[in-house]
Amino acid sequence: MNGEDAFNFINSLVASKNGSGFSVSEKAVFLGIWEGKTYPVIAEEIHFGEQSVKEIGGRLFNKISEVSQVEIKIQKNNFKISIEKIYKQQSTQIVTTPKPTLQLINPFIPQQGRVEDAQLFFGRKREIQRIFEVLNSGSSVVILGEEGIGKSSLLWAICQQAENQLQRQPVFLDLNWVHDEEEFYTALCCEMGIPESKGYMLTRNLRDKRVLLAIDNVGKLSWQGFTRQVRDYLRGLAEGSNIRLVLAATEPLDKLFNDSQDNGKTSPLAGICQEEHIKPWDEISIRDFINSRLAMTSVSFAEEEIMQLIQESGGHPRKLMQSCYRIYAYYM
Repeated sequence: MNGEDAFNFINSLVASKNGSGFSVSEKAVFLGIWEGKTYPVIAEEIHFGEQSVKEIGGRLFNKISEVSQVEIKIQKNNFKISIEKIYKQQSTQIVTTPKPTLQLINPFIPQQGRVEDAQLFFGRKREIQRIFEVLNSGSSVVILGEEGIGKSSLLWAICQQAENQLQRQPVFLDLNWVHDEEEFYTALCCEMGIPESKGYMLTRNLRDKRVLLAIDNVGKLSWQGFTRQVRDYLRGLAEGSNIRLVLAATEPLDKLFNDSQDNGKTSPLAGICQEEHIKPWDEISIRDFINSRLAMTSVSFAEEEIMQLIQESGGHPRKLMQSCYRIYAYYM
């Protein structure tokens, strides 16, 4: 088993348990450790700080340990052996355990987090069309909606279509994994595939790029550890021709970042993005979603159950997914 095979195996295992797999930076560190490289060498190759690489390695070990049944503490010095042991264990289970019939697998997943499997992403065709129309017109976009309405999944779907629709490289950055401004620039450079840099050097490294920069949970830029400077930089990127922004937030940017009170200056993120409001699904969409997930199973929900799902969820995708999961589990 080579490094790519090992990564694909572990990534699918983590994704099946957690709803999402590893990031690009985690993959780079995974392959470096698999090949027996030291942290300083890995850091130099992917243009990260050595401490950041060590932290990413620690997250890798924890994620893999959580989804495996191997009674061993996964560390750098036993990494390859542990992965191979997990693979053998899973292979044995596949051979000795009867394969479940398709209808026994609950189709209403993931219950939490963004949908990264294109085959599981549902609806939002009109929203996607409008967003690409705005992006192709030369403007940036902010996706607005309440928590759990599907902003992250929509943002991910936009990235999957960016190369065909925009002829731009998609770069996805989830700020839930970024703790301060320093890490923001580190993560940005890593996901862009450029040397770690800030200020003029960062701008210079980006000048030949045509990128769609998608930032999830952008509201975190208002937290302690982030200054107006990073928001000024994002505005500068958006005003150029080589970068388009598509952000996801729970509130309009002028309310989320109240920079206008800072010396009377206008908030740097105010007015740079056209707003796309994400609303709950209507009854037709809810029914279509339920039918699409049940199509490959032997289960059918009763009309009374569907009406209850419509009323209780209010068209909220996460609530609907969780309720459908429970009803399907009851049938099984």
